[in-house]
Amino acid sequence: MKICIMGQGYIGLPTAALFTRNHCEVVGVDVNEQIVDNLNKGIIHIEEPGISDIIQNAIKLGVYTASLTPQKADAFIITVPTPYIIENYSCDLSYVVSACESILPYLEKGNTVIIESTIAPMSTDETIKPIFENAGFTIGEDLYLAHCPERVLPGKIIEELIHNDRIIGGITPECAVKASEVYGQFVEGELMLTEAKTAELSKCMENTFRDVNIALANELAKICAEIGVNALDVIKMANKHPRVNLHNPGPGVGGHCLAIDPYFIYAKAPETAKIIKLARDTNNSMPDFVVDNVKKMLDNGKIAVLGVSYKGNTGDDRESPAYEIIAKLSANYKISIHDPHIDNPDFVSLAEAVSDADLILILCDHNEFKYLDYDLIIKNMANPIIFDTKNIIMEVPKEIKLYNYGNLYTLN
Repeated sequence: MKICIMGQGYIGLPTAALFTRNHCEVVGVDVNEQIVDNLNKGIIHIEEPGISDIIQNAIKLGVYTASLTPQKADAFIITVPTPYIIENYSCDLSYVVSACESILPYLEKGNTVIIESTIAPMSTDETIKPIFENAGFTIGEDLYLAHCPERVLPGKIIEELIHNDRIIGGITPECAVKASEVYGQFVEGELMLTEAKTAELSKCMENTFRDVNIALANELAKICAEIGVNALDVIKMANKHPRVNLHNPGPGVGGHCLAIDPYFIYAKAPETAKIIKLARDTNNSMPDFVVDNVKKMLDNGKIAVLGVSYKGNTGDDRESPAYEIIAKLSANYKISIHDPHIDNPDFVSLAEAVSDADLILILCDHNEFKYLDYDLIIKNMANPIIFDTKNIIMEVPKEIKLYNYGNLYTLN
């Protein structure tokens, strides 16, 4: 089977890697010329365990090629971004539409087209299907169209692509069967065949469920800071109940999924999706909550920000709330940033970041931040204070003042 994958980012590239490892020929298409050139040299642009070795081996075997343009194939998989339109929170399908239109000259009867990009409910039926019908194809007879959303965790993408159950949402039952044959090349989890619109809403609800539950934890943190209770103790105690699983509060929600997908549902039914919108508003308010508490700790001076990735132990900073926090703090404080997982010429080493700093602000739960060099901190900081918004540090030397969501109420 030959697979043409549109988009070689956090989903498209790992997917391409697994197809090549399972006896398929893959062409990975991306609009970024530098990414394409590097991929053909075996240079990987995302931080994800296992990807580099698989792609490099596929290149040696001649079963992977990166390209700026599509090629004829048996199946085409669309993995391009779907941002939301700020004005009305709706799903921006422009990249998906462009990708679909770009493969039209290469389509042949019997091909399968799969949309992996997360899209709003009804998008495949109402927007994507007409693109191929207008080109003369009959969906379900000579072209098979499906929405099969990814559902993976950064840092474990390869493992989860293989073992997670997969939703296969066909425009027709025949489309679902054909799409399942594509993923059957490497997926070991259950292939769950359904309608495209059900698959679309299922994916959006998976991320909305998590966003709502994070918002509940964040709201609890705010309440505890206001009324004088240790939020972390409350969560720990409540979670001893066998049917309770409160999430951990944090500085906000990032990533291309949780921070965006709930809006796709809200935009479809804004008068009804009240909890969904309120959860988004709550999570979006957390950067201000962090900034307000920083101001209670420090009037001015230097802040060492540790971590801008939205998720620990990855270099993925898409929609990261860290950037909003940094922007708001920059008006009153000198900021130095350290993130060992992101290659940015403006970022500095840990030693340089904490030198003469008045406050360390932890915004990401990288493993490197769980066990910091406290001797370095005590020796080099002007004022050894740590504000851990990810609640990952359990204990510090007596010379350091530690704030987290458990003791913010002491600032009031």
